[in-house]
Amino acid sequence: MSIFSVQGKGWRYHFRYKGKRYTKAWFKTKTEARQVMVEHQNELKNPKPETRTPTDITFIDLVNKRLDYVQVYNTERHYKDYRYMARRWVKNWDNLLCSQITRDMVQQFIIKRSRSSSDTGNKEIRYLRATFNYGKREGYVATNPADGIDFLPVEKSLKYIPPKEDVLKVILAADPDVQDYLWVIKETLGRMSEVNQLTWDDVDLQNQSVTLYTRKKRGGHRTPRKVPMTKKLYEVMSRRYRERRKDLPWVFWQTFWSSKTGEKKEGPYIDRRRIMKTLCKKVGVKYFRFHALRHFGASVMDHANVPKGSIQRILGHERRETTEIYLHSIGESEREAIRIMEEAITSTENPKCAHAATEILKCAHESAHKKTGSLE
Repeated sequence: MSIFSVQGKGWRYHFRYKGKRYTKAWFKTKTEARQVMVEHQNELKNPKPETRTPTDITFIDLVNKRLDYVQVYNTERHYKDYRYMARRWVKNWDNLLCSQITRDMVQQFIIKRSRSSSDTGNKEIRYLRATFNYGKREGYVATNPADGIDFLPVEKSLKYIPPKEDVLKVILAADPDVQDYLWVIKETLGRMSEVNQLTWDDVDLQNQSVTLYTRKKRGGHRTPRKVPMTKKLYEVMSRRYRERRKDLPWVFWQTFWSSKTGEKKEGPYIDRRRIMKTLCKKVGVKYFRFHALRHFGASVMDHANVPKGSIQRILGHERRETTEIYLHSIGESEREAIRIMEEAITSTENPKCAHAATEILKCAHESAHKKTGSLE
């Protein structure tokens, strides 16, 4: 347990009891914070008879339960995003019972957050709705005040896909270890989090395939998918395997200082997002992120007429609609449709072509009439 102050806000306490975390803020003095904390601990140790309905808890308790759940069942990135937003919610509703939080309160909060952007407001809606749905499912709350709130309109635009030349410039400008990292993302079309967690048990050099795991599936299950190796990927993986540290399981690992223990530790990559900004600036190309490499690879395959089902499986998407977002190349069917339109317009502007077009349409009409007559 601990009591600490935050400049300009006051004193706050938090402690754990039977595996659960309890906190409250803001108190004017440290003595007041300690007194309330002791009272809170005594209430937990000697609970009074339940006076409220069993399907109702304080909002902060619901958030903490949901945080514990997300930490176990979802990715670390998702957990960090959730925790970041949860802090803002707690400032608004803290120790209110969930039944006291109304749809209008949530709506006003969303409107306020949407001033940053519609995407920000919509993300708050999704996460709040998921929080209360979790509470309903577990029997903690009876209703979801975020239900029925419409998502804000978003102006969609095509994702920027870097040209092949820029991708190669960025990769070749990196140091050897980062080069390997970028090649693996590019050649597998893997997500950054999937490549960060890649272990040598997931690399099959004999059959030349890599197994990537994702939790971006319904239910948060850790789902595997196999991706065949390209020649370049096989070359990178073979070399790294020969030069690997046999006491470490990860393909990509780093040394860092633990914020919890203050000790030097070794572990898999966690967050490498700053690398791309530095490299793009270094070679003078438009900034793009790791995720753009997935869009780049998907578009290349689509342009080469690879079946969308195959692209979907390589990307690890559950729905075809998600894969469609990644495909930015213009297909041959679209080009053919535009060509036909162009020829039709040109033919009507040229008298001879217009006459020919009229004759063709006349023959088509007569043919259709004969077929209809024969059916009758």
